[in-house]
Amino acid sequence: MKSRHVVRHAADMQLEVPPGYEERSSGFRGWTAVDTDDAVHTGFAICELTPEGHIDRHVHSFEETFFVVDGEVQLETDEGIFLLRQGDYGLLTVGTPHRWRGSGDRPARWAQMLAPQPRSVDDTFFVVGQTRDTTPLLIDPRDPRTRSFGHIDPENMDASKQGQEFLARSASMRTALLVYSGITVKMMVDSDLGAELSTMFMVQYEPGGKAGAHDHPLEETYFILDGEVDATFDDTTYRLQAGDVAWAGVGCKHAFFNPGQQIVRWLETQAPQPPGRHSYRFARDWEYLKEAIAKE
Repeated sequence: MKSRHVVRHAADMQLEVPPGYEERSSGFRGWTAVDTDDAVHTGFAICELTPEGHIDRHVHSFEETFFVVDGEVQLETDEGIFLLRQGDYGLLTVGTPHRWRGSGDRPARWAQMLAPQPRSVDDTFFVVGQTRDTTPLLIDPRDPRTRSFGHIDPENMDASKQGQEFLARSASMRTALLVYSGITVKMMVDSDLGAELSTMFMVQYEPGGKAGAHDHPLEETYFILDGEVDATFDDTTYRLQAGDVAWAGVGCKHAFFNPGQQIVRWLETQAPQPPGRHSYRFARDWEYLKEAIAKE
């Protein structure tokens, strides 16, 4: 049976020019961590663009969400030119024309989630469009001109710093944290931001933080940013570190535990978007039912 999970370690990362981009970009490379060999709904990659590099204007037949891991890069859409920096994230809906340009003094890197999963190079189409020559906008969550983007810092995962004086905008569900069992979750990209095919959010585990075995009716990808975590997928446990990528398919039972004394933080994506109910199935709840039936 085909494995329902994948683990890719940062040490094995190989950045290459993606097929179809050889003549339409410069200074651009990527590492595809999850593709058709593994998943059904998910395409996940780490992208890199040099300061002098570019990717020509194009559109996709899939939804693209991204999170800037390091450096800075310019993104041009029909709504303007945006200067993206470490911690910025955003959404490019299906068919949105966009162009990437290098910036800063070192290569930029970003994580890229694609849903539905790209089928081939025929899912990306390079299109004609005039290059703008305007000052790029910085990402400001309160500015409606940057409505398809957001920003997150490690401090935003601190439950003690959610007062209005710490927030960049009025408190709302867009600024809310979900905190439980030593785990903190903050939504980034979802239907509220305009996504329809996937979600992207940040997860943080305190020392000793733990999520019991569970599965989903969807696919999840995990990109470790800080710290180390013990991740168990279908009874096999891996130690994941910064730069590692893991993927769990539909029905893959998985669990996480932070064994260290430092916080562990990762970027997580889901595709398709979770249903209104029953997006989590915890093994311990069904074990409880089995025990309860045995006592009847």
